[in-house]
Amino acid sequence: MSERTDAGAAQRIDLHAHSSWSDGTTAVRELFAQASAAGLDVLALTDHDTVSGWSELAAAATASSVAAVPGIEVSSEDRGLSVHLLALLVDPSPGTALAAEMASARSSRAERARRMVELISADHPVRWEDVEAQVAGESTVIGRPHIADALVDAGVVPDRSAAFTEILRPSGPYYVPYYAPSPLSAVRAIREAGGVSVLAHPGSVTRDDDLPLTLLEALVEAGLDGIEVDHREHHEDERTRLREFARGHELLITGGSDFHGTGKENRLGENLTAPEVLEEITARSTSGTRILRP
Repeated sequence: MSERTDAGAAQRIDLHAHSSWSDGTTAVRELFAQASAAGLDVLALTDHDTVSGWSELAAAATASSVAAVPGIEVSSEDRGLSVHLLALLVDPSPGTALAAEMASARSSRAERARRMVELISADHPVRWEDVEAQVAGESTVIGRPHIADALVDAGVVPDRSAAFTEILRPSGPYYVPYYAPSPLSAVRAIREAGGVSVLAHPGSVTRDDDLPLTLLEALVEAGLDGIEVDHREHHEDERTRLREFARGHELLITGGSDFHGTGKENRLGENLTAPEVLEEITARSTSGTRILRP
């Protein structure tokens, strides 16, 4: 039975979810059907470095009665540290600097995945064909999550999380870097595309190193709009630290599930964003991209 919000109750808003257009296992329409069953009123589609799923959002929102926030999870890197940014309500036009950066990242990620599989296959029973079998469609760029799923299928690791902790970790012997813009450039590109930037899971417990405070300060100077404070990979002390930083710098505070379907334990709606924060995000966007209401 659906657990949708009763009339007059606060909206339940999840601003971080992935579909099979990137590294999720669920098609867009099914993703929103599951969001409805989870009692959500609003869900952001934030696939990695792509807007390919946006064309399906209007129909998904209508079918599910869950409003859709068009978004992207933009990959960036700072001195070897992976930094992800949620880009909400941006202009999806291919002529923007943001679109160019994402295209470069997708191309580089595909080449990097092949090289990583070559290295891994020397020690574990996983081939490129095994990784390709994990991908939902031809337009999906193969990345580390798909390699992780192949490792799970081969019985090398029990689940995706173990794959990232053991074999696919950035400090491991099989890791291959790929092109990504600096986080400062990414924040500026998101703003130039009329969108709202939110630093995604900066205190992730799976990260080899914490993001330095100096980087957070620099991102604020570059125009960062918010921080994803409420996330499965943030323990309570980290949430408190990030919430204090956000309030001290007048940043928006968001929450999201980072749902990937069967690939991760994350569940839709397990972390939420306040309705007034979504209202502010909508007000700040200058792109013309708007929330798709049922």
